[in-house]
Amino acid sequence: MSQRVTVGVDFGTESCRALVVDLDTGEELGAASQEYANGVIDSVFPATGHRLPQSWALQDPTDYLEGLVAVVTGALRSAGVQGRAVIGLGVDTTACTIIPTAADLTPLREDRRWEREPHAYAKLWKHHAAQPHADRINDLARQGGGLFLDAYGGKISSEWLLPKALEIFEGAPEVFRAAERIIELEDWLVSQLVGAEVRGAHVAGYKATFRTEAGGYPSAEFLDELAPGFSSVLSKVGHDLLDPGAKAGGLTAEWANRLGLTEGTAVATGNMDAHVAMIACGTASPGEMVLVMGTSVCNLVLSEDKHAVEGMSGAVRDGIVPGYWAYEAGQPGVGDTFGWFVKNFLPASYATAAHEAGVSAFDHLADLAAALAPGESGLMALDWFNGNRSVLVDADLTGLLVGMTLATRPEHVYRALVEAAAFGQRQIMDAFEGSGVAVDSVVACGGLPGKSPLLMQVLADVTGREIHVSASTNTPALGAALHAALAAGADGGGYATFTEAARLGRLQDRVYRPDESARTTYDQLYSIYSGLHDHFGRRPEEVMHALRRIAAQASAARVLTNNPISEEIHP
Repeated sequence: MSQRVTVGVDFGTESCRALVVDLDTGEELGAASQEYANGVIDSVFPATGHRLPQSWALQDPTDYLEGLVAVVTGALRSAGVQGRAVIGLGVDTTACTIIPTAADLTPLREDRRWEREPHAYAKLWKHHAAQPHADRINDLARQGGGLFLDAYGGKISSEWLLPKALEIFEGAPEVFRAAERIIELEDWLVSQLVGAEVRGAHVAGYKATFRTEAGGYPSAEFLDELAPGFSSVLSKVGHDLLDPGAKAGGLTAEWANRLGLTEGTAVATGNMDAHVAMIACGTASPGEMVLVMGTSVCNLVLSEDKHAVEGMSGAVRDGIVPGYWAYEAGQPGVGDTFGWFVKNFLPASYATAAHEAGVSAFDHLADLAAALAPGESGLMALDWFNGNRSVLVDADLTGLLVGMTLATRPEHVYRALVEAAAFGQRQIMDAFEGSGVAVDSVVACGGLPGKSPLLMQVLADVTGREIHVSASTNTPALGAALHAALAAGADGGGYATFTEAARLGRLQDRVYRPDESARTTYDQLYSIYSGLHDHFGRRPEEVMHALRRIAAQASAARVLTNNPISEEIHP
């Protein structure tokens, strides 16, 4: 074979992208991306025109398949590669993003009976309306001695499968009964491609509380104690699970025709977007922490042993690289917090100045913020504008900004938001090292490292660590392509081991190194951040939960007054 290439497809929060990779040189030959037609459905539900309740985030599964065809065919055209040269196809997605389907994996949303029912759509990873259900699961698990919680930093959040499924069970029981399967997005996509239901062990371990060492999912007795009859969810999730990098099957004739590939092409078991990025950064060993930085940040690190780390999203044996415990933590709102501020709070004069300078409003504001010295803003923020994943594991926490005066300018606030993101990362790294999980080096990848030099330098200054950056701008898609090579195997022209696949991961020459003078100031600021973090985060019912509860009640009352059939959306 003169050329060995694979295709990786990365399904993100707002869009999907495909990458064609040469396995001999590591060259990224071509790429394509496409935004989802319906985007993130978190405000108005398009099927009815009614507003969704607070903290909902849905997607239309039809967008995923349309995007898949567009980006794979587009990437092949961009690369100038014929489909017959492709030896493997890999897919990664956000998680936990679940889809209720019929037994043949047709999404319920495609059934006319359910097209006006929000619970029948895909519930995106950042659908946080199931937090009360997560709280109940945690409370009951603690009564039983903790049960599975030790593998998840002490508690799970609304981002897990069981809370989302319990929300459907209680909020739309008819949808739950009709859903013969509740399946993760990555598993659903791969199952479409190979023509049979396939589930991945890693996403079950991280997001569905499946623990191989403890016999699988929580028991039927536990689930029925949560809600009588809820144990039926066990018939809707996967039990025969494949490891990361395994071959899920061969591409069907139908999908080969739609994608311009060859029937029988190896398709890798689906994976999580952040997790595939680890080998794409050249990392397959303990002590190397990978930060996957985009709308959110995911922290990944390997260890030979299992440790209990406060607030970790999961510790799964063989979860990312065979032979190691793989730990996940993270921040659910970083890049989207910066975008939210620029979109909603930037004065027209700043936009005008950016236009005259020939730069984006984002870059103009970042330049002004970069000109400030550490601490000069006089502000301190808590980075919980989309909740807290680690170490507090509470999706109902909200952002905070302290220290504003009449002299506060947008660049002061923006700088405080950047610093808060870095302080949140220091909390996570300290939690890992304090629990015995080594963090010897840090590699950053994703969209943010290339877009925000300010964030990367502040991160180095706050943590006191060198930050290396991936050379790929499509790291998850590259990781998915490397998983495709593992699925093809050595006999099929691919790779036999994760270590071999990780050799294609490359780092930039640029390294962000801590400025010691800045570090002194940031140590003082971090002490203030930590105090606010514990005061508002460990006693959330006093302020943040109370404010959210009042806001939700007020919003529901307004919608009920103005929307005579709002019960369709407020079950």
